[in-house]
Amino acid sequence: MISSWLSADARLVFTDTGSGLPVICLHPTPLDHDYWRPMADNLPGVRVIAPDLRGHGRSELGVLLPKGSFTRVPDAPVLSMAQLADDVLALIDQLALPQAVFIGCSIGGYVLLELWRKAPDRVRGLTFMCAKPQPDAEANLEKRVANIAKARSGGNSALMDGFAQSLVGETTRRLHPEIVSELLSRMVITPEAEVAVQAGLAARPDSLPTVPTLNVPVLAIAGGEDTAVTPAEMAAYKAAPGGCTYHVLEDAGHFAAYEQPQKVAALVADWLKQFVA
Repeated sequence: MISSWLSADARLVFTDTGSGLPVICLHPTPLDHDYWRPMADNLPGVRVIAPDLRGHGRSELGVLLPKGSFTRVPDAPVLSMAQLADDVLALIDQLALPQAVFIGCSIGGYVLLELWRKAPDRVRGLTFMCAKPQPDAEANLEKRVANIAKARSGGNSALMDGFAQSLVGETTRRLHPEIVSELLSRMVITPEAEVAVQAGLAARPDSLPTVPTLNVPVLAIAGGEDTAVTPAEMAAYKAAPGGCTYHVLEDAGHFAAYEQPQKVAALVADWLKQFVA
């Protein structure tokens, strides 16, 4: 069942399934909440709350996005990690959750780092999947500029196809090509939203200084075939003072939780035991 909440100028949607420990799952871009369904189906005894991030799926983008913070494309609206974190805070306020465990993949993980900086008292634990604390390197910034240009010139469909082909792991593409098609069908995002997302990712802050402040339990899951975030980059979470459980799924790509939902669910379930003991 789809429910909604209002955050600033946008109506956003989420699903709320199961019962038990509340776990809020933030999906990667350009997907939506359905990204978590295969993992959640293998995660009994947990209340899984999965929103569509602003501008993704059925959630509105809003009209108040600022411009200018991605200086290479100064006229691009910017969907910042701060705005997305504020959206999540509005959701947990609506649900009257004083605290929750959070899971974020890719952009979802970047939002969690911002959420931690804003409201650490609301966080019991953090799982980062295919999400690095480092900012974009030069090559990434150049790709953001190119992606924005492609989205603006009518190439959004080709852009989505490229994401599906390049971000799914090579092993998954070879053994389970249907997963590429499934993920591509969930990449429902407007060109305007895609521009704002790319600008927001490019302008996100360096979160390496945040890692030494993470005094709650951390789970970090990297994909060995991830072309966007390397296991070495994710190893930075081992410095978290709350303790970091670190795993590399050698034959998974950037969308690890959808590519290997049973393996990821088993890792998450084992890590979650500390919160219900």
